[in-house]
Amino acid sequence: MNTIKEIPSQETYAVRQPVLRQGKPIESCIFEGDDLPTTHHFGLFENEKLIGIISLFKQINTIFAAENQAQIRGMAVLENHQKKGFGEALVKHCENYCESQNVDLIWFNARTAAVGFYKKMNYQVAGEPFDIKDVGEHYLMFKQL
Repeated sequence: MNTIKEIPSQETYAVRQPVLRQGKPIESCIFEGDDLPTTHHFGLFENEKLIGIISLFKQINTIFAAENQAQIRGMAVLENHQKKGFGEALVKHCENYCESQNVDLIWFNARTAAVGFYKKMNYQVAGEPFDIKDVGEHYLMFKQL
């Protein structure tokens, strides 16, 4: 039985570190704005065990005209649970949450390897690839809700 529920930011580190910050210190798993009241972290649990996470930040990207924007960060599913639809379930959960909050647009910086995954969910690439220090090449992606 899988459930998605809101979790505190500290609980995300157990998935952020092995998937997104492998071999880096736990401090690298703390994102600016993690503990703002406007930030929401969701965890996907399989039989009470946290296996996937996604974080939603109230963050405006001036490239987009939309008034109410949200940024997805730190979407990750533990390696032995990938390719089973859990990432898609987490993104859909965020989309539904955003719609309930009258958010017009979701955007994020996607790792190059994840672009195809997001395109299948109707996200579009904006602009050229760019490098995020110590993490690698990313693309800005977005979707109007």
